[in-house]
Amino acid sequence: MNYDTFADSLTLPGQQVCDGEAFPLVLGCSNPAAPLEEITARIQTLRNDLDKQLKRYGAILFRGFPVLTAEDFDAFVSAFSYPVFTFEESLSNAVRINVTPKVFTANEAPSSFRIMLHHEMAQTPHYPSRLFFFCEVSPSSGGATPVCRSDELFRRLQEEEPQFAGNCEAKGLQYSHVMPDEDNPQSGMGRSWRSTLSVDTQEAAEARLGKLNYTWNWEEEGGLRATTPVLPAVREIAPGRKSYFNQLIAFYAGRDPSKPSKEFNVTHGDGSPLDDRAATHAVEIAESLTFDVPWQTSDVALVDNYLVMHGRRPFEGSRRVLASLVAA
Repeated sequence: MNYDTFADSLTLPGQQVCDGEAFPLVLGCSNPAAPLEEITARIQTLRNDLDKQLKRYGAILFRGFPVLTAEDFDAFVSAFSYPVFTFEESLSNAVRINVTPKVFTANEAPSSFRIMLHHEMAQTPHYPSRLFFFCEVSPSSGGATPVCRSDELFRRLQEEEPQFAGNCEAKGLQYSHVMPDEDNPQSGMGRSWRSTLSVDTQEAAEARLGKLNYTWNWEEEGGLRATTPVLPAVREIAPGRKSYFNQLIAFYAGRDPSKPSKEFNVTHGDGSPLDDRAATHAVEIAESLTFDVPWQTSDVALVDNYLVMHGRRPFEGSRRVLASLVAA
């Protein structure tokens, strides 16, 4: 696509190749000295074309654009005119801090914590359709955001683990998670039940969960174990094109198989256990398909949440990546 004076296509070392094309799509600003108002005006005229490219590639990295602050990022996001998916209204398990009404920190987990590949909030009935990330401060070392095409992952699973892939698609998945009584920023899934459900009492929490068709029980320490209704593990994103849309990869990549999981568990929708060998193989395939986005200050990434998983590598020094979510 010709973006004339808006952007040039770039390549980065180690990019994945999907369907014969480099993944992700990288666009470098044609005029980095241009004022942000000029850039956002161009986005408004190009947004339908950019959205088509997003559906084609799954992720777009905008490099060298004049986005320096959270407010600049807010303006960049707003130029796309997507509906806003607010963090407060979400069922996200991550602890985050709002910076503007539509911009918040990506995750408050410690820098040594590795966030595994996942589709944002796929372990809940409500999830965003797209994600924006903005690198306000690039990391001194590490801190890349891995991205993986889940349509390619599912295609590989159908070839290499056909029974497992078929069971996931036919049966769906159920997730069980313990939410603490208070926010725990030391955990990648440390958001409290009060914050997650936007309630103050156990009675209100139970009422909200009932409307969501969850089941639940209270832990002795004040935590809340909630189990989702059956959720899809595979999503059709276009005729004949399916994505492995779930949180199974994150669970299996991060678990210790020698210890039972107390905080988070996943089963097929009929309650049957997953095939450990096949699920572990799925993690291995996902890693082989992953590209680590090497953040530079002012980078903005736009990710199709239905098509692409993301995560976070551990890092040293300062790193500040902000996020904004788009409703369906």
